[in-house]
Parts: sequence; structure tokens; C-alpha cells
Amino acid sequence: MNDTRAPAASPESLPQALERVYRRLVASVGEPSPAIPAASALANDLATPENRLHALQTMFALSAFERDLLVLCLGASIEARFLSACAALHGDTKTHWPTFGLALATLGDPHWSGISRAHPLRYWNLIDIVRPSGAYASLLHAPLQIDERILHYLLGVPAIDERLEASMRPLSTVADTDSDNPRWQTVIRDGLRHWLGDAEYGKAVLLCGGRGASRDAAFSALCREAALNPYSLNAADLPVTAEDRDLLARLWTREAALQHAALLVRCSDGDNMPALAAWLERIQAPVAVDTPSGSPAEQLPGLRLDVPSLSAEERKSAWIEQLGDVSQQLNGTLDRIVEYFHFDTSTIQSAAAIAREAPLGDEEALGHAAWRICRQQGRRSLDNLARRIEPCAEWSDLVLPSTQTETLQQIAIHMRQRAVVHQHWGFADRYSRGHGLSALFAGGSGTGKTMAAEILARELDLDLYQIDLAAMVSKYIGETEKNLRRVFDAAEETGAVLLFDECDALFGKRSEVRDSHDRYANMEIAYLLQRMDSYRGVAILTTNMRHALDSAFVRRIRFIVQFPFPDAPSRARIWEGIFPRSAPVEPLDFELLSQLNVSGGVIRNIATHAAFLAAEAGTSIGTQHILAASRQEYAKMEKPLTAAETRGWS
Repeated sequence: MNDTRAPAASPESLPQALERVYRRLVASVGEPSPAIPAASALANDLATPENRLHALQTMFALSAFERDLLVLCLGASIEARFLSACAALHGDTKTHWPTFGLALATLGDPHWSGISRAHPLRYWNLIDIVRPSGAYASLLHAPLQIDERILHYLLGVPAIDERLEASMRPLSTVADTDSDNPRWQTVIRDGLRHWLGDAEYGKAVLLCGGRGASRDAAFSALCREAALNPYSLNAADLPVTAEDRDLLARLWTREAALQHAALLVRCSDGDNMPALAAWLERIQAPVAVDTPSGSPAEQLPGLRLDVPSLSAEERKSAWIEQLGDVSQQLNGTLDRIVEYFHFDTSTIQSAAAIAREAPLGDEEALGHAAWRICRQQGRRSLDNLARRIEPCAEWSDLVLPSTQTETLQQIAIHMRQRAVVHQHWGFADRYSRGHGLSALFAGGSGTGKTMAAEILARELDLDLYQIDLAAMVSKYIGETEKNLRRVFDAAEETGAVLLFDECDALFGKRSEVRDSHDRYANMEIAYLLQRMDSYRGVAILTTNMRHALDSAFVRRIRFIVQFPFPDAPSRARIWEGIFPRSAPVEPLDFELLSQLNVSGGVIRNIATHAAFLAAEAGTSIGTQHILAASRQEYAKMEKPLTAAETRGWS
């Protein structure tokens, strides 16, 4: 591969080469040359349609002498007569291995460069020099042996180098995203030109954008069109030292030539990009890099190919193709699925296969089953990034003024009619941004902000995920953006509702730059503003400090709902609905209870604590339990329970 010398013109089968080299050995000893067996067992074993010896000589540009030296080492590994001939040449029955000195004396057209580390036999590790431990052997007299992987290749034994087994993994075939899509065809065509054209193999193809499965499908399509076997490597598995990385590059280049293989390198944010770039330059075989949007791998040298994500129409076509006749029973539900769940082809295939197995029923039952399956499929990418909340609150549980309630219902309308407005009415084609829905719930603690998010998620049958800000925010530069990018990318695919509690910790005002900390803090906020602007999903943000939010961020919010502190009539309504129907409750005066000047969240805490006190006493929940629970809750808040708030309770 790094030697331009032309191989011998006439191909020679492996059995013929073995016999010819063996003749040279015995001729050097002075014994008569044996005839080639008419049909030896070895000849039968190696008589395959593919001439592997000639292929190996062509692949690695071996000279005639280097080829014969390789055959000599092969013969010594598989036939006892080669060992006997070598022992006779050495004049010692115990010294039966081939050496470079023996090869120089017996093989035709010898040259010293054949054993050089810069020439193919040793550069590509086709043969090994065996140096006994604790003993010195000169290069001329050191034992030589064929590399085990090359031995298996010549004998037609399926194998991979054992030094690659732990890191290089074969990939199963992935279906094309859309073979008829012009954007997809362009990606495959450009990638093939880079791999099979005049471009150097050392410059990788960077598969950018799209979903992870779409990038896998693109790599699989490239391998299929180029008749290459697909393998993958995690960049984190690269060796630490430069010497070991160089060896790995040579071994994989050799393996790729033997197997006609290509490699997909998967990157993560913590990988050593300079080391990876240097390693990729050493590879002389087709290689691609899986490059998620925003990943440091985007800065690697190579041909950048933007893998297209499925459009709404393409997702719908994929669903119809996978579901078959069943798709006709979904009607409007299929449009909602396409709008909310931005799945790639492989995920659609998986979800559709499960949906086809569901019991057939009426349109509503089948649509509900398909929707539930999509929610379950989407959870795989978000469950390890955020906390899923099971929505249980209903509209009747929320006590708000009519203006705020009407705004929340309008939010539900926007979420419910997304498919109609974006797909059927063409708004998604007209405007490239603003397809998502963002709402800001502002108000004091316990005023119902999180409950309202639960109600909306339940109303629209969507998963609700609460973002853990402690896990998102990092003191290390750039880590916060990376964490948020993973969440947003996963959420856009799943159709889930994101809940950012106390969002002012993330979306605070940009400050005057006094030092590097201010500059990077402002960069985080700027990134969030851009990400929110391009986000296509549903995001609900809550805060009790609206004044602390950046004005540019507030401008990007479609709905802002102010949750007021409940007045006395509102608190009475909250008390009326706070106890479950199955709870034993004595007759209560809710107007008297509404004298407690607390929020709905505090009322819930008091009611729950009172229920435990009543259960311990073995009685129904009464005013005395609520009074005791109120004292406990007020003490926790470090507030005095005034006589005016409990007037008339006893």
C-alpha cells in the first residue's frame, strides 16, 4: 500500500507457490526435487476460486522475493516437510524455523529491503520476527513466522485480527432513509466519490446532522454501494499512546484491505479530537465519522456530508409503507404522530411492527395504540437525560382566574392543532423556524405552575419530562451547552413536553462582561436563546422571578401566563377539591379554611399532613387535624399562624 513496485505479472496459486518454494529449499540442501503431487490434500484444501496469494501480493505491492518469503513462512506453519528442509539447511535438527538469512540464500531475486520496517512485510505486519526472551538473535538469524491473521486469510478461514476484536465491531445492515430522495442520493453519491475516487483515504467522510440512525443508514448505504463490509469503532476506545494508535491504524488498514471493509467512528464530547484527527490521517481505508450536530467532531478534517432528516411527508410515507392497509384506519391520528414524533426510518419500522401486532379494532382504539407505542419508543432517548413525570392532574384541580385558564386552553389548542396548521395549511413550509411551542409560567411558589404543565401533557396524551438543572449546569466551559443540546435533540424526536422548573437559573439576563466568567456565562445564554428559537417541540418554563429573565428570551416565548397568589375565594375552591373522594372527611367550613393566607401548594401540604394525623388517631379528617398541620407548615415557613387566620375554627 505504500510501495509502488509492481507484483509479478502471472498469478500463481497458493499450492503451486508452496511447492515451488519447497523445491528451492530441498534443492539448496542438494536433495532431488520431488514432483508436485497430482492431487495433494493441501492442494484440494486451497483450490478456491479466489487466488488469495495473488490478491495479497497485489494489495500490499509485494515483490517476488517478498511473496516467496511470505510463502516460506506459511509453509513452515502448516507443513512438517518445510520444517525438515529448514533444519537441513541450518545443519541442526533442532533449528527448523525459517530465517531471513535462509531466505537470502535460497529464494530468487533476494534483497535486503524485504525485511525492512518500512517495506510491506513488516510495515503491514505480514510476518513477525520472533526474538526469544532473554536471548539475542541478529536480524539475519532471528526466526520468522507468518502473522496469524495473514495465515487465516491465505487458508480461507473467516477471522479478524485478535488485536481488533475488542474495539472494531461489525455493523448490521440499516435500511435506507429514502433511496428515492434527491437529498439522500446526493449524500451517497458524494460519499462514494470521496471513497472510491481520487481523494486520499486518509481524509474521512463526516456524516453530519440528522438523527443517529439516519447517519448509520447513510454509512450502511455507502458500504452497500461500494461493496464494503461495515464496521464501527468508538473513538473513546482509541489507545492512549501515539505508538499504540499507529499500530492500530496499520492493523485496521490491513484488515480493511483483507475484508473489503469500511469503518464508522463514533464520537462523544469528551474524546481527544487532536489524537483522533492524527489517527484518521494514518488510516488508508474508507472511513466515516458519526458527527452529531454541535459535536467537536465537526472540526475534524474531511468531506462534510449533511445527512437529511425525514420531512413530515417522508415520515408519513414511511409510516404508510410500514403499516400497509392498517394505516388507512388511523386517519387523523397518523398526522398527529407524524407532527409530534420525528422518528427516523428504523424507529418507524420498529414502532410500526409493534403496531401491526396490536389487536385490530375501531379507528379510535387503533390510533390510541399507535400513539402509545410511539410514546414508548420515544422514551428510550430521554429517560436517561430527564425525569419523567406521570401527569395525574385535571382541569378541575387547577384554580385560576378565567383569563389565565383561557390562555392555558389556547396553549392546548395550539398543541392539538399543530398537524393541521403546519402540514395541511403549509405553515411549516412557509417558515423555517418557530415550529415549536414555548410557554412561560410565572408566579410564586405553589401557585399551580407545575400542575398546569401536567394538565397540558395529560390533555394531549404526551410525556412530561422535568429537566434537572443541577445535571445541566456545569462549571466547565461548554459543558452546559452540550448537556442542553442532548436534551433538546432527544426531545425533538420524541414529541415530549419539557418542563424547565426555576428556569431563571438558565435563562437569566446577560451581564456586562468584566472577566472570562461573564463572557462564557453570556455565551451559554446566547446558545439557549438560539436553541429555543429553533426548537420544534413543546417547552414549558416556570419561574417565580420573571424580572430576572433575559428580555430577548422573553420575546421568543409564545405564551406567558402569570399565576397569581390565590385570593380567599380561590383558596376556598382549592380547599373544596383538595381531599380525595375516598378520604373520610368531617364537614368542613371552606370559607373559614380559606382564611389561611397560603398558596395552593401549601394547602396541599397541610391537607396531606392532616390526613396522616387523622389516620394515626383512627378518625376522620377534621378541623383539629388541619389546625395542627397548619401550625407545623407555618413553623416550617418560619411564619406566625395569626389568630385572624384561624378565627372561628374552634
